[in-house]
Amino acid sequence: MAEDLKIVTDVSKEEQYRSLIPQIQALISGEPDQVANLANIAAALKEQFSWFWVGFYLVKNGELVLGPFQGPVACTRIQKGKGVCGASWQRAETLIVPDVEEFPGHIACAAASRSEIVLPLFKGGEVIGVLDVDSEYLSHFNEVDAKYLKEIINLLDV
Repeated sequence: MAEDLKIVTDVSKEEQYRSLIPQIQALISGEPDQVANLANIAAALKEQFSWFWVGFYLVKNGELVLGPFQGPVACTRIQKGKGVCGASWQRAETLIVPDVEEFPGHIACAAASRSEIVLPLFKGGEVIGVLDVDSEYLSHFNEVDAKYLKEIINLLDV
């Protein structure tokens, strides 16, 4: 596939995901390199939705380490159970946080981040990383995002 995306913005969030998912699938299909695929997914999501920050943290040596992302500089390492990403990793579940200021132990990598969604990446039933998305708007993420972001990360052969 050509590395161009067809970005649609004049439709519902659900329709935007439905348009983007087959494009991401074509983009990563046949590419065995995990970093390349994570980078392209982060870029595609950032381009489609113009989120403040979108990227991956990968489990390495007992902590989450910054992986491919789009947005301002980020925290490099996150401990299990710390912040939204560490909590998602520890609980092995998707977390939607309408207001990061109200999340106990939130790690403020960027002051402009106001809401967040984090989804764990699984391999063999074990969490091997997380997809982290931040918005500068309160209550920006919901179950629609959770559903379709899960579909996107399930495209990965991790």
